[in-house]
Amino acid sequence: MLSKTLSAAAVALAASTLVSAQTFTTCNPLKTSCPADPAFGSQVTCDFTKGKSSSFIEAEGTTLQYNGNGAVFKINSETDAPTIHTGKYIFFGRIDVEVQAAAGQGIVTSAVLQSDDLDEIDWEWVGGDNTQVQTNYFSKGDTSTYDRGAYHPVSNPTGSFHTYSVEWTSQAVNWLIDGAVVRTLTYQAAKGGSTFPQTPMQVKLGTWVAGGKNAPVGTVQWAGGYTDFSKAPFLGYYKSIAITDYAGKDKPANGGVKEYIYGDNTGTYQSIKVVGGDSGSSSSSSGTQYSTLKSTGTGSKTTLATATSTSSNSSSTAAATTTGSPSNSAPSGSSKPTTVKGSGTSRTATAVGSVLLAGAGVLIAQLLL
Repeated sequence: MLSKTLSAAAVALAASTLVSAQTFTTCNPLKTSCPADPAFGSQVTCDFTKGKSSSFIEAEGTTLQYNGNGAVFKINSETDAPTIHTGKYIFFGRIDVEVQAAAGQGIVTSAVLQSDDLDEIDWEWVGGDNTQVQTNYFSKGDTSTYDRGAYHPVSNPTGSFHTYSVEWTSQAVNWLIDGAVVRTLTYQAAKGGSTFPQTPMQVKLGTWVAGGKNAPVGTVQWAGGYTDFSKAPFLGYYKSIAITDYAGKDKPANGGVKEYIYGDNTGTYQSIKVVGGDSGSSSSSSGTQYSTLKSTGTGSKTTLATATSTSSNSSSTAAATTTGSPSNSAPSGSSKPTTVKGSGTSRTATAVGSVLLAGAGVLIAQLLL
């Protein structure tokens, strides 16, 4: 297993260089006034074997194909990072995503819940490790410690489909594989709730390259080695996803919810205002923000160096209460900067998706280069 072949130092180094989409936001409501988050308000099911879903927006540079396996996330080169995200948000809820992760040394597949203020809950698969999956969580973009990751055994994740779920309430986060709980984080275990993910979140699905030739050594080690692009394309498949919004409660909402508004700068779930009504088109509000980001680079800019500027300054994160494999206490690379070279140079238009899955850890990566 990858988690057992890496030394503790190597795993820690990898973890310290890997913080992806999770630490990037177009507007952080803890620091400024931001647009309201449009709400799902109920359940949406997307069957990608039938084609594109209107609930998801493709990141710039992302062009997906669809077949009997669902949405095909293809990587041919080091700069590829196909990514889609929802236009609407859930405020507590559940996702059930049917995935066959991309096989390939250094290739990573990820399913992420992320909020505007950088709370997040993650699944992540390393393509060279066909025995397990990683989970992780973050609060307010805090990457000051890397003790939240966990590993969970799963049969043939890069060669077969499994359903990976997150059920997220005000009391706990449960991660499930094929309906069985493999990890639980309680609100109290997250430092009395202070580091518990608790603000409205989008869903982001993607694949990216952690084993690129310019990646920091720690990232390459975590990813299992450098990627051999003579073996491309590397294909990940998302067959379906069910997204259920609890609209601030601990059970499914039944519609009639328009949006979520941060009532102050605390980022607590009690401060979030649930506004009734109809949220309309799934891509209305977030689609507008994303277009602004692409065309002007305002807010959290699309350069790797400035993407870190939206991270929280909070000083610590909590250890989780977990069940599952004995290696759960090991730090995980999940959700940490995808470790593109820490040069601080701007991404090309085709790699905005990579910023969503790579922007945040550049400052840390620079320290390692």
